[in-house]
Amino acid sequence: MNKIRVGLQQRVIPSYRVPFIQTLASHQQVELYVFAGHPRPEEMVSSVSEIPDVSFKLGRNIHILKNSAYFCYQPELMPWIKALIPQVLILEANPRYPSTRHALKWMRANHKGLIGWGLGVPDYTGSLAKIRNKARFDFLNQFHAILAYSNQGRDQYIDAGLSSERVFVAPNATAAKPVGPAPERSPQFINGKATLIYVGRLQSRKKIDSLINACSKLQEKIQPNLWIVGEGQISEDLITLAKLKYPATKFWGALYGDELKKLYLQADLFVLPGTGGLAIQEAMSFALPVIVAEADGSQSNLVNDSNGWIIPPDDELALLNCIHQALLNPLNLRKMGLAAYEVVTNQVNVETMAGVFVNVIEQVYKENPST
Repeated sequence: MNKIRVGLQQRVIPSYRVPFIQTLASHQQVELYVFAGHPRPEEMVSSVSEIPDVSFKLGRNIHILKNSAYFCYQPELMPWIKALIPQVLILEANPRYPSTRHALKWMRANHKGLIGWGLGVPDYTGSLAKIRNKARFDFLNQFHAILAYSNQGRDQYIDAGLSSERVFVAPNATAAKPVGPAPERSPQFINGKATLIYVGRLQSRKKIDSLINACSKLQEKIQPNLWIVGEGQISEDLITLAKLKYPATKFWGALYGDELKKLYLQADLFVLPGTGGLAIQEAMSFALPVIVAEADGSQSNLVNDSNGWIIPPDDELALLNCIHQALLNPLNLRKMGLAAYEVVTNQVNVETMAGVFVNVIEQVYKENPST
């Protein structure tokens, strides 16, 4: 079988997405070409300008307005598509990108396969909800298939009117399948004191201040070491808060690779009290149970009662109670850590995610054969 020529468009390619793209590009059925631009400086997203062993076109993003009125135009997308003539094109399923609409029209006119990729689409509300929902359905209905990050996202696309046969889940993954056995940990905490770890950007939406406050309210006998790994705009504020409220907090700055691995192996519990979650899968690959706040739904594909806790967002009391429950039983934490390791080994990793993409690419190509 000849390889299927696949184009993949994104607004930006964050550095955490590179392992997935490289894995997808390595599949023998796929000849992958990627197009993306750079984010706005205020987004604080670490994006890439090249991807080793992958054909990558760095285009220009024109950012228009902000927040709910934001649009992004990619003027070089259509010239790239017309030169490439992909047999299947994967686009961000976002109607706020005008260039995407041009791509949809051209691909359909040339009888090529179209796949949308997105988080999901919660229902619009308000006086114009019916009109807006209809317009969004008309946009999404142009794709031959939709790839969602999570089961929640899939349900939202179906609720928006798409056929369930056209919507697929490729669980959002940022790390490869672990190799070898799960890391071993002592049945008890080192020196009788647990270590909690947070990894990610230091931003207000991450609710790291709530994590510091929650630790300070625990009974003294179970108060843990708190390790904060990352950098960001509120670093100094958090350091000041920790000195005042919880001196057992240590700020490590941004760490990667072996340096970060050492901390994961010494930690007992990963906690993400706010939105985001790119480090969840990574932490679980080191056999760490996790506490995460409910956000876009992708957490539900990773976290369940056997390997961690999903708590309501912006609920410091729930966070406090959950940490308290977790630290009372070290042996149970170890069992949950092993369950976490099994999930990222067998269910959610970049290999599994790429496999879903390849299956959908093949299905769309067969339904829309082109030369």
